[in-house]
Amino acid sequence: MKATGIVRRIDDLGRVVVPKEIRRTLRIREGDPLEIFTEQNGAIVLKKYSPIGELSTFAAQYATSMAEAAGSLVCVMDRDHIIAAEGNGKKNYDGKPISPEMEQFIEARGCQVADAQEKNCKKLTLDDAMQYQTQALATIICEGDAIGAVALCNGADKDSAGELQGKLAQAAALFLAKQVEQ
Repeated sequence: MKATGIVRRIDDLGRVVVPKEIRRTLRIREGDPLEIFTEQNGAIVLKKYSPIGELSTFAAQYATSMAEAAGSLVCVMDRDHIIAAEGNGKKNYDGKPISPEMEQFIEARGCQVADAQEKNCKKLTLDDAMQYQTQALATIICEGDAIGAVALCNGADKDSAGELQGKLAQAAALFLAKQVEQ
């Protein structure tokens, strides 16, 4: 564990304030769920909880199937990182933090089909080179909360995009939401 040098007291209701600097660094926002762990040495560990992250193995298998069927790059992400990527260019995305643009998209519960020529594609990660021509995005909404998104990105021409790619992304988002609810 890394010491921060910050000491906080527990108030009369048993609450502890996580300092703003730590919340900003770890991308913890108001209302984010935290998991609490205890260690044998008496340490208490807080970890940001990701419902989609709990399904990372399943999400990876699902992304593999979708990528093979659609011939696209498929990314499944929670509100912070891409937890599964499959298809052409997956090494550029898997495990990377998502862009602020994608954070806003998820927060807004967006769903869109975009075209690179019209310049309405969104950067998935901070260093996304956007090597694709089309993009379909759908937010994963579980029990009323926006918990992540599915992205299908295609490097092929415009003919392979459109309504079908958007419907595939929506179906994937709905399916993953149902898996989280179980």
